[in-house]
Amino acid sequence: MATAPFSPNQIMIRKLENIFVLTGEEKQALMELPIHTKEIKSNQDIVKVGDQPNQCCLMIEGFTCVNKVSIEGKRQIMALHVPGDIPDLQSLHLRVIDINIASISPCKLGFIQHKDLHQLCERYPRLVAAFWRETLVYASIFREWLLNIGQREAYSRIAHIICELMVRLKTVGLTEGNTFYMPTTQAEIADATGMTPVHVNRVFQALRADGLIITEKSRMTIPDWDKLQQAGEFDPLYLHLKNDGNA
Repeated sequence: MATAPFSPNQIMIRKLENIFVLTGEEKQALMELPIHTKEIKSNQDIVKVGDQPNQCCLMIEGFTCVNKVSIEGKRQIMALHVPGDIPDLQSLHLRVIDINIASISPCKLGFIQHKDLHQLCERYPRLVAAFWRETLVYASIFREWLLNIGQREAYSRIAHIICELMVRLKTVGLTEGNTFYMPTTQAEIADATGMTPVHVNRVFQALRADGLIITEKSRMTIPDWDKLQQAGEFDPLYLHLKNDGNA
């Protein structure tokens, strides 16, 4: 499982610090923010379209996905979320949720009451900008995924997603060199890339044959980061990290 070696509050701080400069006072306030933790199994709904939640969900361990389902029952995965992310941060200001968020591995989640977040932001106005920037980064990732699905070839689509996960997991301390935990199934990658599971399988075989990835169950190793970046047309600019995002 993707397990961050920090407390839930520290995970949130570490993630925000990758996109925003926090003062010592702001970090202390975030450390004191009440967070109720809960463990859930894989393939469980966290929020669904039409829900009106009174809390936000912080990823502590595991992976979740944002998805929507067509009237025919076809699922489109629009984003993957890793520890440190708050995938439903929009619910702080939008009354009704218009997406589904579901676990794709066993997860540990931290739930933060909206009222506590509102009080925090009233006391520390700069944190409004930090959370707003976090939301804008999610929007940037959505735009990149739209390009990935619409214009890149299958080989590049999957290479790009692997590169993105590598960088995002590294920012929260969840990589060992160029190895990380990637629990997604081929069916889930298919839903994220607009491909069939059979096609996804063939692309993974090609990536392994070309020496760009090594897979062992849920462990992903990248032997040549530069070549994988080139194959995926990956530029971390859209993640808006304080560093350059290079692995």
